[in-house]
Amino acid sequence: MDRRVVITGLGVCAPNGVGLTDFARSLQQGISGIRFQSKLKALRFACQVAGEPLIKDNVLPRYFSPLQLRGLNASGLVYGVIAGMDAWKDAGLPTASSEFPDWDSGILFGTGILGADKFREAIYEIDKGNVRRLGSTAVMQTMASGISAYLGGILGCGNQVTTNSSACSTGTEGVLMAYERIKSGQAERMLSGSCSDSGPYIWGGFDALRILPRNFNEDPGAASRPMSASASGFVPGSGAGAMILESLDSARRRKATIYAEVLGGAVNSGGQRGGGSMTAPNSESVVRCIRQALKNAGVEASAVDTINGHLTATSRDAVEIENWSKALGVSGADFPYVNSFKGIIGHCLAAAGSIECVASILQIRKGQVFGNRNCEDLHPEIRALVDPRKIPLKTILYQPKVLAKASFGFGDVNACVIFGQFND
Repeated sequence: MDRRVVITGLGVCAPNGVGLTDFARSLQQGISGIRFQSKLKALRFACQVAGEPLIKDNVLPRYFSPLQLRGLNASGLVYGVIAGMDAWKDAGLPTASSEFPDWDSGILFGTGILGADKFREAIYEIDKGNVRRLGSTAVMQTMASGISAYLGGILGCGNQVTTNSSACSTGTEGVLMAYERIKSGQAERMLSGSCSDSGPYIWGGFDALRILPRNFNEDPGAASRPMSASASGFVPGSGAGAMILESLDSARRRKATIYAEVLGGAVNSGGQRGGGSMTAPNSESVVRCIRQALKNAGVEASAVDTINGHLTATSRDAVEIENWSKALGVSGADFPYVNSFKGIIGHCLAAAGSIECVASILQIRKGQVFGNRNCEDLHPEIRALVDPRKIPLKTILYQPKVLAKASFGFGDVNACVIFGQFND
């Protein structure tokens, strides 16, 4: 069995917008979600800016019962539930009856570290001998699969309900895992997404590694500078993105809105060899991943007209662009349009792939290529490979037909998915 797979629902909880409407507007207008964090200053972080979703208190009761809200202290779980349930609603899908699960629908929702703040709270209470004060939801908030388990119970999904974790490539990898399950006939629909916690316990390790920008604490919006000559490190972020992947037959039966088609993709690893390391990808493995993704999707390299890269605002951005050039065999004016959303949301770690996939699909849906922020001073090595007009600073009208989205994760792991404009 080899079935077509389409996207029929989207949800997002991002630093620059909670919900599709606000998120899309921020992308179109280049509105940054990166803000000064007073808590980081109080803890003497060198980098005191970050991207964190702003969620109003009156929003949470739409997604959590009063019992679940009691003792809730896991930001990533909150972000994931909002994005996941919004994607389900956006697709027009019902929740299963109280008696029977929906055997054809599953969930694959990834994360990196979930419930760090709840872990800290639990450690202090246990050390004081106050085990009973942890509450009935402590386990759900701190286990990695808590997000998929929670969504699975609320929605009543009876197909595979699981969690993946591959650092920064988690969300993009999850899309491909869900795609393969539907394509092979093992499911009709999969909710695919990923989430990442906020806060100093997540971001502290990166600050200690000295890979975050230190000179923009008074100008947060200028801190994340993908593809820029003045890039000085990635800005940490958090949030969640979610998509409903569905077989074309199921989507047609439901008369569902189709945002785009998943054409295929690939995942691999550089094995931390040949220049690859725990923190940097092996360039050969990146080129191989992109080429294999195109092959699996049945797409010629010349058909790719838009790229949403990983492009984190580090010295590796120029290397990534070079890898795209090699993989596609293009340069100069022939290079596809390319952008990075990290300039306005930061690097959302395990949530990065899913949030950026949602944004990529919105570009296809709206017939636009969203602008790049903070790369007016384009890196000279990138300028030598790409016509600067293909790296727009402002949103332009252009209909992407074949969009390649890639994520490269800690540990030298890669994922590349190919989205296409749906053509019946």
